[in-house]
Amino acid sequence: MATPHISAEPGDFASDVLMPGDPRRAKLIAETFFDSPRLVTEVRGILGYTGTVEGRPVSVLASGMGIPSLSIYATELARHYGVKRIIRVGTIGALQPWLELGDVIAASSAHTNSALTSGWVPSVTFSHAPSFSLLRKAVEYGEATGKTIHVGPLFTTDQFYNPDTTVVPKLIEYGTLGVDMEAAGLYAVGLKEGFETLMVGTISDKPGQDMTAAERETTFADMVSFGLAAFK
Repeated sequence: MATPHISAEPGDFASDVLMPGDPRRAKLIAETFFDSPRLVTEVRGILGYTGTVEGRPVSVLASGMGIPSLSIYATELARHYGVKRIIRVGTIGALQPWLELGDVIAASSAHTNSALTSGWVPSVTFSHAPSFSLLRKAVEYGEATGKTIHVGPLFTTDQFYNPDTTVVPKLIEYGTLGVDMEAAGLYAVGLKEGFETLMVGTISDKPGQDMTAAERETTFADMVSFGLAAFK
């Protein structure tokens, strides 16, 4: 049955779901990579499609921006539609100076200033990590095809504007590759709801350089290819 945020019927979603933030990117992914994609939900303009890739059912559903929005959609997919694996495919801001626009990152962990998991385990700082099997398959795809994927930690922040500028230098010093607003939330919800997760993202901006809105919407082929390979 439909949920408050998803209008799909039982069986409309595959067990494997790609999750961009932008609904238009979800549409582009479905039209570019899926055979016979069909729209299965469009509540609040959040688009979801299901099709096949090399004969395997795969879905894509937009999440909106930030941990709260993503958490709603990921939780409902797991609880009501039996989704087993979610790979976020989104944009990342580079922290390390050697990263270039368009580079692909797989998040091996996600630091965060979000309070989402602060009370889950008393007196413990909760770790946010992906499913190793999905991460391994993404890396193996890069090795097999010669495509570069950088593996390392991200910083998932709740603050797009007015970030704490004292934090970034330490994150860079400790090897954090980039910043996003969703990875830690996806990893946390996956552990709580019992589904596998991975964040594969594209560098869309770095100090002094930014992709345009159109480039952010359409520059997705490599990261989606890594995500689909991880599902195999």
